[in-house]
Amino acid sequence: MEFNKVVVMGGGVLGSQIALMSAYTGHDTTIWMRSEGSIERTKPKLAGYSAMMIQSLEQARKMLGNPLGAFVYPKGLIKDWAGMTEEKIDDLIQQVKDTADNNLHLELDMAKALAGADIVIESMSEDPQAKIDLYEKMKDVMDEKTILCTNSSTLLPSTFADHTGRPAQYMALHFANEIWKHNTAECMGHAGTAPEVYDAVVRFAEEINMVPIKLHKEQPAYVLNSLLVPLLDAAQQLWGKGVADPETIDLTWRLATGAPAGPFQIMDVVGLETVYNILMMKPDTQDPESVNHKIAAMIKEKIDKGELGINSGKGFYDYKK
Repeated sequence: MEFNKVVVMGGGVLGSQIALMSAYTGHDTTIWMRSEGSIERTKPKLAGYSAMMIQSLEQARKMLGNPLGAFVYPKGLIKDWAGMTEEKIDDLIQQVKDTADNNLHLELDMAKALAGADIVIESMSEDPQAKIDLYEKMKDVMDEKTILCTNSSTLLPSTFADHTGRPAQYMALHFANEIWKHNTAECMGHAGTAPEVYDAVVRFAEEINMVPIKLHKEQPAYVLNSLLVPLLDAAQQLWGKGVADPETIDLTWRLATGAPAGPFQIMDVVGLETVYNILMMKPDTQDPESVNHKIAAMIKEKIDKGELGINSGKGFYDYKK
């Protein structure tokens, strides 16, 4: 199967990045969104992520001739570091600049967006009912050939398979933030996913310069978030209980592990709305006496003030300074 037309449902934090990488690698790519307001919110995201991709390439240029360059170059943007030159990096920078004009489209009409799609990647919020409602609308307008994937970071594809109208052609394909640098694509089917569909999605991941992470069975949070979410939870608990402030918690993690970012910095990248939605799925969050209820209220206060994370300019940290 060839992946000539790619559709991303939703232009949020990861939806925008997935679409950019798909378009950058030469795939005709459409982002479907619910409203004109969604489009206006997505345009600056696309511009911002494009600028970050260019910045990563410019940083790579400075590492030419440095042995460390082979370890830190943006692997989603540069397929092979060996033989890389300033001229080749200039060409890749121009490729990023041309991506939006050449291969990327924004669309409000669902039927038009989905027509002829080879693969569709649903990248909406972590709201189970919202995903079900979307799949019910999509299933009658998708082509028979279309493979459907979810980019859900916590929810299992088996939860939604029967609502898609194509359970054998449905699975999860999950990406990390800043996918042009952290180029993993976690491939996770459910019991009814056809083996040939799974293999095709692995090939697609490779086509957009990702490294497929092949899961053999369903696992909530896949591999990456099975490791990451407990860290973020622990950080939230320390903050919610008043043990330490976010800056101190992050500093501790960075100094003690050598990590480039602390858990609250990671949450700013993920986006506080996603963090809040995941938190609200925990049963004890509804208990007014629980720490998670307090944490949810603290995060909701930031969301209500428009402090959504790095994309809004402020979250736990102020990025406007």
